[in-house]
Amino acid sequence: MPVGIIINALSVAIGGVVGALFGHKLPTRINSELTKIFGVCSMGMGVSSIGLMKNMPAVIFAVIIGTAFGLAVNLGGIINSGAACMEKPVGKIFPNKNASMSREEYMTMLVTIIVLFCASGTGIYGSLDSGMSGDHTILILDFFTAMIFGGTLGMVVAAVAIPQCVIFLAIFAAAKFIFPLTTPDMIADFKACGGFLLLATGFRIAKIHNFPVADMIPAMVLVMPVSWFWVNMIVPVL
Repeated sequence: MPVGIIINALSVAIGGVVGALFGHKLPTRINSELTKIFGVCSMGMGVSSIGLMKNMPAVIFAVIIGTAFGLAVNLGGIINSGAACMEKPVGKIFPNKNASMSREEYMTMLVTIIVLFCASGTGIYGSLDSGMSGDHTILILDFFTAMIFGGTLGMVVAAVAIPQCVIFLAIFAAAKFIFPLTTPDMIADFKACGGFLLLATGFRIAKIHNFPVADMIPAMVLVMPVSWFWVNMIVPVL
């Protein structure tokens, strides 16, 4: 039973609703600064995850090759289009009340949180761990995050719970097939790769640099096979 995934999706949905209903009543400066602080927290989580890395060349290769593939197929543009389609009906019913953000800033932040909630290393690993071991603790972390972004972006944050739930349920279902094929070092490298995504996401949220985080998502698919290949095929001949 995917208890953690269900609770996590509900946390995003409820947190997004609470933030949308009450967040705009806070001064703009508080909303803005809290968002930046969360960006710093995301960077901290990313650095912590990167520190778990066991095979640095494998992780770096996966990040570079995965991002190059994402850029080549314009994955960021595809996700951006999907975000716009998701936002359109929600925006008609619940228009965003944050007048301080331009449309471009709004969409950039929306894509950032979609990646944060749906494709972070902790979320994907948490779904795998939940499906394999029944430990749901990693997933129950997103209520306050959604509440902060709900105050900035409005009700659309709650809608992110839908693709998040679908993605995590698919990973949960696949976990029993994936986990037996992994090693502790592969899992550590997978978390480290997710750490790079969290770090890049934090830079975007804090408005320091607009990294192509959506285009980096394929790295999460590549990193464990590349880690296995590095350990079993490359290291023995070095």
